[in-house]
Amino acid sequence: MNWIFAGILLASITTAHADTLSFDDAAVGQPPPGWTAAVTGSGKSIWTVEADASAPSGTNVLKQSAEGTFPICMKDGTNFADGYVEVQFKAIAGNEDQAGGVIWRAKDKDNYYIARANALEDNVTIYHTINGRRVAFKSADVKVTPRQWHRLRVEFTGNTFAVVFDGQRVIDATDNSIAGAGQVGLWTKADSVTLFDDFGFGVR
Repeated sequence: MNWIFAGILLASITTAHADTLSFDDAAVGQPPPGWTAAVTGSGKSIWTVEADASAPSGTNVLKQSAEGTFPICMKDGTNFADGYVEVQFKAIAGNEDQAGGVIWRAKDKDNYYIARANALEDNVTIYHTINGRRVAFKSADVKVTPRQWHRLRVEFTGNTFAVVFDGQRVIDATDNSIAGAGQVGLWTKADSVTLFDDFGFGVR
């Protein structure tokens, strides 16, 4: 699927509210205002705004640099069941993992859906996390180039999910594990050092 066709497909979604956030107005070296960092499992979750000349828009990005089981960062004030979430990300380091992802329907730090791309495994996978336990329910082999910006988007309605990577629809899946409204946000794994920019979401 090319970018033009993907754009037509995604534009067909009717949303009651949509927003795209960069980090250009936030203080460099500080956590982003309006976000809550946490970690699923053990370890740390450190998210800071950093200057980056390669940022897809503006000058700043959001960086996760700590090592934890699953570091997450949830956008405050978001709470919806159906819609979309998307981000641009770049995996820049990590021996165990080089991953970046989005979460949705997050009830707390231990219960949410994830879609993530991994530059060491060259795949995109969708999971549910329940009581801190992550379980995959569909995956696609996709080239995920490290140190390069990629766009990851998930559309979700009821128990149906579509994952789009760099304009290509790579996963269609169903799952009934987590219903109802929840927050959206960002996700990494283990020792991944990942940059994020242009975080977008829309409520259907």
